[in-house]
Amino acid sequence: MPALTTPLKFSLVLATIGRTAELSNFLMHLDCQSYRNFELIVVDQNPDDRLAAVLAPYRTRFAIKHLKSGKGLSRARNVGLRHISGDIVAFPDDDCWYHATTLQQVASLFLDHSDWDGATGRAAAPWAERYFDQKKGFLHKYNAWRRTVSITIFLRSSVVRAVGDFDPMLGAGSALGYGSSEEIDYVLRALEEKFRICYVPDLLVHHPTGSPSYDHAGIRKGYSYACGAGYTYRKHRFPVWYFAYLLFRSFAGVVLSAARANFPKANFHWALLRGRLSGWMSDARHDAGSKAHIE
Repeated sequence: MPALTTPLKFSLVLATIGRTAELSNFLMHLDCQSYRNFELIVVDQNPDDRLAAVLAPYRTRFAIKHLKSGKGLSRARNVGLRHISGDIVAFPDDDCWYHATTLQQVASLFLDHSDWDGATGRAAAPWAERYFDQKKGFLHKYNAWRRTVSITIFLRSSVVRAVGDFDPMLGAGSALGYGSSEEIDYVLRALEEKFRICYVPDLLVHHPTGSPSYDHAGIRKGYSYACGAGYTYRKHRFPVWYFAYLLFRSFAGVVLSAARANFPKANFHWALLRGRLSGWMSDARHDAGSKAHIE
């Protein structure tokens, strides 16, 4: 089958730290794409040159830009955004991977729907089955949370240039330790700019199997993620009643888990409740992520 290409070019901004085997897997699948009009922008947060050997076999296969950045997912992505040259921008994780026809599927969506400014899909992983919406449709402020994950966000470059940088207060390695919601924040800012982003549930990007763990590390991670969510709810002025409903759900999780004598899970839900409230109450909110210019 001949390689497929159209004038639409993809810029894939991939931030990475501490992983080589996972990145090798991503590169192997990327090289299998039937659609070949793309560039990979690798933003390397490692203090050494461990990625040189990983990237070397693919430098003659497709365009690679290898950049360096300080630690922090949002910071690294912001470095990458300054080097995009494509029409469609995506944000794959270093441990995800595309099906051979993923980029062709996305290109076809944008070619068939010139009125779409972006598209999102689902993570193809067992943990995602109960989380993501099953119905196709446009994103809005309230449904974006169940229709967005960074590895399946594809935006026209005009959206990225209008929205600007990722908020450095959010994402893995952020200054405040708010380990999530950087992609939700970004999409919400795009929606506030009146861009139209459609959720396509059969647009899948593979991700390693994973589910919440209720050990100490899992609880710390859950707390960090919940802080990011709480911060984002407050930043985007979600109503107090809506946020109170989310806190109630966490509290219900505590009570139900404790009633079943599942105390590790109860502790996990308690961490989520405390994290959401802490993020909501944070006074560190600012406009650092919005309207920053991308050269």
